[in-house]
Amino acid sequence: MDLTAYRSLLRDSRARRLLAGLAVSSLGDGMSIVTIAWLALAIAPFRDAGVYVGVAVAAYTLPGVIGGITLGRFLGRRSPTVLVLAHSFLRAGSLAAIATLSLAHALHPSMYVILLAASSLLTTWGTAGEYSLLADVGGAEGRLTANSFASAQVSIATIIGPLAAGILLTQFAAGWLLVLDAASFAVLGIVASGVATAPAPRAADEVPAGHVSGFRLLRRRDLLSLTIVTWFFFFLYGPVEVALPFHVARELGASAQLLGAYWTSFALGALTATLLTGALRTGNVRGIAIAIVAGWGACLLPFAFAPVPVTLVCFALGGLIYGPFVPLTYALFQAATPAADLPAVLAARGTVVIVSTPLGIALGGPLVSLLGGGGTLVASGLATVLLAAVSLLVWPREPATERCIKPIRNREAQVTEPQLD
Repeated sequence: MDLTAYRSLLRDSRARRLLAGLAVSSLGDGMSIVTIAWLALAIAPFRDAGVYVGVAVAAYTLPGVIGGITLGRFLGRRSPTVLVLAHSFLRAGSLAAIATLSLAHALHPSMYVILLAASSLLTTWGTAGEYSLLADVGGAEGRLTANSFASAQVSIATIIGPLAAGILLTQFAAGWLLVLDAASFAVLGIVASGVATAPAPRAADEVPAGHVSGFRLLRRRDLLSLTIVTWFFFFLYGPVEVALPFHVARELGASAQLLGAYWTSFALGALTATLLTGALRTGNVRGIAIAIVAGWGACLLPFAFAPVPVTLVCFALGGLIYGPFVPLTYALFQAATPAADLPAVLAARGTVVIVSTPLGIALGGPLVSLLGGGGTLVASGLATVLLAAVSLLVWPREPATERCIKPIRNREAQVTEPQLD
């Protein structure tokens, strides 16, 4: 544990500017968690309100899959700065259009969905650009710290943003909150445009950059294994978001305050762990990631038998365990992939992974009907522990951990000759 890691990172003016821009954007997105659904509910067709709200919320995220698949030819070799800039201003422009129409009482439900979908078209590319910039400003020694700091900011925004939106919506129309969200993305775009990336050193045996698909690069065994593990981990988390409210309201007969207590404890645990992760100095990231998968699954098992105080502690511990997974796994990608290929690989990874949690949430409904809320939580936990066991077999040991120290330089070897254990 090295507590000077954050101090070293923040000495770099580029890192400070980028992290500040990401913090502002994260807060805007945190507020949109409530605002997008609230505005959808306000303009939804009366008889189809539930379905419409679901479509609108999905439209704010899932079209990124389309952009990730179809735009690689045009964006695959763009700089990370360009990717963040393009995503930020597309998001800002679309949200500003929604806000303008809403405040003018001219926002049609179908137009709302179309503009939300347009705003999310470059989500996977924007996220790829952000983590590529974080890898650049952090360097080989500080990329995990930069990832963790950015993830901690997202956790804080997820705690503060919905609360702030709920308060502001009692005084202002939803359109005004979307103006703030649009402005937050504009700030990120402006900040990113001023973050110049350092030229990556080229090894003697490195093949000159070509237009290699991120999906083709993702086929390398270690990266593909990590992506598969991540996909199923997020997929198995999805039913929790359906089962926990059902468990609290129907099976325990408790109020929304208890549900809020569960999620707040989870978020605070995740925030604490994420900040501590940034100070880690270890090469066994693969082992830690698999332990996170197993640990999160184990924290769900007490819902089968334990009283509420115990499950509250377990859920807080679950957040403490779950929190580091995202910064750690992004660090593996950043370390294992040359800078020229990183945006395309991360965009391909994002395109694959982005659908996992929504599919898990969709599965949660039938599971809750069949097993109940507590039963679904336990089933998710058991399946997640099993995933950790399987990961030990399908996720190669040496390539993943060694590339955290030294990335492979030969692009042809990356694509056609993946290293095996």
